[in-house]
Amino acid sequence: MKRILPPLNALRAFEAAGRLGSFKEAATELHVTQGAISQHVRLLEEWLSAPLFERHNRRVVLTPAAKTYLAEIGPLFEQLSRSTAQYGFPTTASRTLSVNASATFTLRWLVPRLAKFGAEHVDVDVRVETSNESVESLKDIYDIIIRGGPDTFYGYAMRPFLSEERMPVCSPALLQRLPLCMPEDLRQHTLLHTSSLPRLWPDWLVSAQIPALKPAATLTFDHFYLTLQAAIDGIGIAMGPTALVSGDLAAGRLVAPFTGPRLPSRSYCTYVPDGKSADDLVMLFRSWLESEGAAV
Repeated sequence: MKRILPPLNALRAFEAAGRLGSFKEAATELHVTQGAISQHVRLLEEWLSAPLFERHNRRVVLTPAAKTYLAEIGPLFEQLSRSTAQYGFPTTASRTLSVNASATFTLRWLVPRLAKFGAEHVDVDVRVETSNESVESLKDIYDIIIRGGPDTFYGYAMRPFLSEERMPVCSPALLQRLPLCMPEDLRQHTLLHTSSLPRLWPDWLVSAQIPALKPAATLTFDHFYLTLQAAIDGIGIAMGPTALVSGDLAAGRLVAPFTGPRLPSRSYCTYVPDGKSADDLVMLFRSWLESEGAAV
């Protein structure tokens, strides 16, 4: 006889929320966001075609039928926990999250923040791979893909989490050798380019109303992170994305010689396969990215 089983992650969220009487406390216990608990409960309600909680402003109360359901499944979770413990398995097994992001974003924004996420979620193993391929060109399946956007891809849910602009940046040592008082002073400097972003400097010079300016020299790199490193090393001036150079500006490794203009740029977005969008770990990491992005 075929077993009728509800979505187990959703059932786990319901059991914790019903037992604790709080979505917030359930989220804390399960190491997910409160929004993840709400989505799982909603999923289970849709699967059962029946409400589980009555919403009263900020409070949730079990329906009479849900109280009976919880009384029946609660002991099953307890038994499952005891049976698992007898085999010596850890009560909180490590969970793995696969992430794919561009190399420059990973190196300059994601990696410096991952230690913070790891300290807050010691049971999560984040595995990051770098690639510049488009979302639809990736051969492997990832839990979360980070790319520019917003774009639309069939089978993926997109959410922006980090916005930025682009502006000239250079090392403080370079300014000591060759001061920059106004954009026209760029004639004395080396402008650093990236081959995949050839329009950055021409577009900025147009915005600065000096489109015909000829610099002392130009230097082009094939990877954007090399362009930024050359700027840090005092080789020339790069067009720096505000999100990716914020740490360097705060630490004094880079400075912005001009207050403007700034070029608009695409946002960084998460792209999640539709089948994974309700996963509690995916929602946790996505919410963390959005929180970190808002703090930049």
